[in-house]
Amino acid sequence: MPDLPWFVYAMLLAPLGLLLFAAVWKSLEVRAAREWPSTGGKVVVSNSEVRDVKVIDSERAEGFRMEQRNFANIVYEYSVAGRKLRCNRVSIGEDRGNFEVAETIAKYPSGAVVTVYYNPLHPDQAVLERDLPKGMWGCLGIATVIVLAIVFGSAIGLHQLTEFVTTRIPKSGNGAAAVAFGAFGTAIALFALAFHRQAALARKWPVVSGTIKLSDIEQYRTAPKDGSSSKTMYQRKVSYTYRYNYLSYTGVHATLASSFASTSSWLVRKSVAGYQNGAAVKVWVNPANPSQATLDPSVGFVWVIWISAFAIWGVAYYAAVHG
Repeated sequence: MPDLPWFVYAMLLAPLGLLLFAAVWKSLEVRAAREWPSTGGKVVVSNSEVRDVKVIDSERAEGFRMEQRNFANIVYEYSVAGRKLRCNRVSIGEDRGNFEVAETIAKYPSGAVVTVYYNPLHPDQAVLERDLPKGMWGCLGIATVIVLAIVFGSAIGLHQLTEFVTTRIPKSGNGAAAVAFGAFGTAIALFALAFHRQAALARKWPVVSGTIKLSDIEQYRTAPKDGSSSKTMYQRKVSYTYRYNYLSYTGVHATLASSFASTSSWLVRKSVAGYQNGAAVKVWVNPANPSQATLDPSVGFVWVIWISAFAIWGVAYYAAVHG
């Protein structure tokens, strides 16, 4: 086992720990909801709608950004102690949007009679489904094993690989640096291959008509790091509406990698110049999840990633030969 500080492993495993903590917390909520009484209700609104969602973004000074996402808006009425109430929460799980919108609307059409589970202490808090997704813990268990295997397997594997490389390069070479840069370059190359794969799939998605609702740039301040001051960044912001299988959606991803940001407002403005407010556009829609769409299924930018990968591999070679 490589002699790495404990906090290195802690940082690598922190996302998994947060995920497991969230699952345990949600399980406790489900256990409490199982004691809630039930009553009859009726769905009065069943459609799709767009909501602003706060997304964690450590790159920004505020620590978050707002993002538009599609939701199934299921509003139902029910009565408790003669008091008529309304609620639009479907599941005890957190709905972050862009997930099973069409399926949920089809499951709870307007006028449907439903069973409503409500909090006896706060009757305005209610759900239609109080169970966690089936197989969730099994999936989390498998994910845990995979993450542990990747983290510790990579650490051990890279350590062994470093020892192997060190015995086969010139004495002036730096085996650890060569392996580190080589692994980093390989990781970047895998990202490039993933973009190629995603583009190949996106080009086969069905195409529908859409309308540009907003085409502009957003300005924000970055979070200061390592004592450096924050910078002003510019990011393109394009939103468009489209219909798929009789439901309305809003998309915010103009390309498969639409999070392009730069310190140059001119450069970002050039990237949104092709989209005018109110213009008709073609929209490629993922049939498996219609909330996922793009205006451009190509990945012309991927050559930059490949250049980066080869440059880092070049550094790895230099470190292996010259140290």
